[in-house]
Order: sequence, then structure tokens, then C-alpha cells
Amino acid sequence: MQNLSARQRTVGGVLEFSGFGVHSAQPVTLTIAPAPADSGFKIQRKFEDGSIVGPVSVHFARVTRTTLCTTIDLGDSVSVATVEHVISALSGLGVDNALLTVTGPECPIIDGSASPFAEALMRAGLEIQNKSRRYIKIMRQVLVRNNEASAALEPYNGRQLDVEIDYDSRLIGRQRMIFDWTPRKYFDDVSRARTFGFVRDAKILRQAGYALGSSMDNSVAIGSGPKNEDRILNPGGLRYEDEFVRHKLLDAVGDLALCGLPIYGRFRSYKGGHALNALVLHGLFASEANYQVVTAEDLPLGYDSLNDMPEGLEVRPYLRSVS
Repeated sequence: MQNLSARQRTVGGVLEFSGFGVHSAQPVTLTIAPAPADSGFKIQRKFEDGSIVGPVSVHFARVTRTTLCTTIDLGDSVSVATVEHVISALSGLGVDNALLTVTGPECPIIDGSASPFAEALMRAGLEIQNKSRRYIKIMRQVLVRNNEASAALEPYNGRQLDVEIDYDSRLIGRQRMIFDWTPRKYFDDVSRARTFGFVRDAKILRQAGYALGSSMDNSVAIGSGPKNEDRILNPGGLRYEDEFVRHKLLDAVGDLALCGLPIYGRFRSYKGGHALNALVLHGLFASEANYQVVTAEDLPLGYDSLNDMPEGLEVRPYLRSVS
């Protein structure tokens, strides 16, 4: 009998979120619905007249822009931006298949983290599907660089992310997080980390058409104190002491899910971001010698990881109807 944790999973119901885009400031509704096994994450955009563009796979080959977010091309001159947080929540909690419907040019930012999506998934639960879970197993190192910044995928007996950031700010400085993935660890240690930005950059970003919807309701705002030192302006402070690197790791979970299957191996990043995350996936698939597609039964550690679920998340087994 196949171990239930080796099977694919989808969301346990239809989830709906309303808000606005952090960059566009335009109102938007996002719906997440269950999807068939082997479909992966798909996205479509619904317009006011009822017309729909898509669905298409949320895949790195469709990434058209990586400035401050990840943007997916749906075809017909239609795109959806800031997909990384919702995809991070889905991938981080062990979902394999879901259909996303968006009514605007950008996914809603809500509180700037993956927590609203993760909390909704906790309430809806997950459903196990009657297909084996597949992984991209890293067979040899793939390394990409941009000056000092780098990102790499390399063989590893598990699923690990090693993310390091280094900012010219005493408030942030150099932070590193080494994360061995399980759904519980993602929910507890990553999902609540918010996006962040420097107030001194806000005017330039908005003149360029970015961060038009940004506020302390959806971002960690870093401003200057009385002695010109960086300080947190949000009244509630930080959710984690090292929230900055945790959010970068959250982004990486979402961006790496755009390879189409969960990655079995180690991801390392130094001063990285959306652009390098996409570039390392292009490097990975540049040669078939870099990876293998395997099933969960081939990866003994996969069982343990998927069994470590957040407390309260119901995972309902697949039930085949019998006539």
C-alpha cells in the first residue's frame, strides 16, 4: 500500500482573498481552488466582462519581470505580478496542485507575508490525491552569479534552503537562515515574515511605478531615527528578530516552486532575489544532467518531511468511489 504522504495534495476547498496590489495599488480578488493531480499550480485572470485569459502554468519560463516581485505572462498581453507569496504558502505547506484566479494585474499583498494564505489553507485543509508525488532531484551543482550576489542548487539528501543577506544597514546587517523544509517549520518559522523597504527609497520607487500600495499595513518600514540611524517604524515592531532574511527565504520558496515540481536538494543564496532565483532555474534546466524527475517513493526523507504538518491542519485521505 502506498504511503499517503507520498501522494500529491490539493487544497481542501475554494479560498478567496480580497485586497490590492502592493505595486499597482489596484483592487483585486484572488481565488484558490482545488486542481487535478499532475496539474501543478495554474493561474488565470478574470476580467469584469467575464472573459478569462489562461489558465497557464505558474512556471519560470513565463517570468517576464523580476524587479521587486515575480511577474508571470499569461499570454494575450496579460500578466499577473507578485505571485511569489501565495505560491510560497502553497508550496511551503506541501500543496502540489491548485488553480489561482486573479481579477487584477497583481496578487493581493494583504499583510505583506504568506500568513493570510497559509492561515486560510489551515482552515480549509488539504486533500490527498491518487497520484504519487514527484520531485526534481538535483544531481549536480548549478551556480549563477551577479557581481557579489549568487544563487545555487546542489545535491543534498533532503530539502534545504540556505539564504544569506547583507545590507549596508546596521539594523539589518548580515543575516543567514538555514532551513530544512517541513510544512510545520514553514508555517511556524517562515510564513509570517513580511516584505520590507526603506522609507528613503519610497519616492524613487513610486516615481517608477512601484510600491504605490505599500504601507506599514503590508510592509516593514525602515526609517531614520533622530541620529540618522535606521529603525523600525511599524508600531508592533518585528514578528521575528531576523524577519528580513526569513522573508527572503519565503520569497525563495515561492520562486523555486516555479520549476513545476518540489526540489529535492539544497538551495543556497547570498544577496539574492527574484532575478537570481529565476536565473538558477534556467540554469538547472539547461542540461538534463543537472536533475532527475523522481517519485516520493525514491526519497525516504520525503515521508518524514511531509508527515511534519502544522498542528490543526487536516489532511484528508483520497477516497475512491466504489460502485
